[in-house]
Amino acid sequence: MHIKGKAWKFGDNVDTDVIIPARYLNTSDPVELARHCMEDINASFADEVQPGDIIVGGDNFGCGSSREHAPIAIKAAGVSCVIAKSFARIFYRNAINIGLPIFESSEAAEGINEDDQVEVILDKGCICNITTGCKYTAQEFPAFMQNLIAAGGLINYVKSKR
Repeated sequence: MHIKGKAWKFGDNVDTDVIIPARYLNTSDPVELARHCMEDINASFADEVQPGDIIVGGDNFGCGSSREHAPIAIKAAGVSCVIAKSFARIFYRNAINIGLPIFESSEAAEGINEDDQVEVILDKGCICNITTGCKYTAQEFPAFMQNLIAAGGLINYVKSKR
């Protein structure tokens, strides 16, 4: 599966309170969460992000609390995947569980700039900065994780196996 989109660049230690501020956690509605995604770090993000766009982060992306609201807000905002130097472990697992592909690649995170056009080949871990022509490699997901993502997350995957 190929995805293409504009890069939205964020720095190190983007925590779950920045991804979805705690003041909006009185709902679990993905549409409502998406309206406030990243608003404390980029007030225009939710209004400007387009389906398929890609978030590029630094070290320890998704640190903080263990709530699933953060990857849900990102996915519901239309973001097709997140690339970062590294992820907080619980965010990584929550993202996979809801079907949001994420890739660790220091080289890609450093080489992709805000507004660059990026293509990701999900099943190969291939990341291409279309703007610069640079290509990067991230570890591809094992087959079972690819199936989880393709199904839209763990719950949909389990339902499909019944």
